Amino acid sequence: MNQNDLLFLVVFLILLSSLTVFIVQFVRSRRGRGGSDDGRAGWWEGPWDDDDRKR
Repeated sequence: MNQNDLLFLVVFLILLSSLTVFIVQFVRSRRGRGGSDDGRAGWWEGPWDDDDRKR
């Protein structure tokens, strides 16, 4: 395995992982827009959001 083969392998793995992340994010966003509105917030909206409200 020479340097060109190694470079090709690294670039291929980076592109493959980027494509996988893109597809996973796309599928998650499509699933999140579904018709079932169960009132749950997203994973980024936790109870810590209530810490800034006035008492």
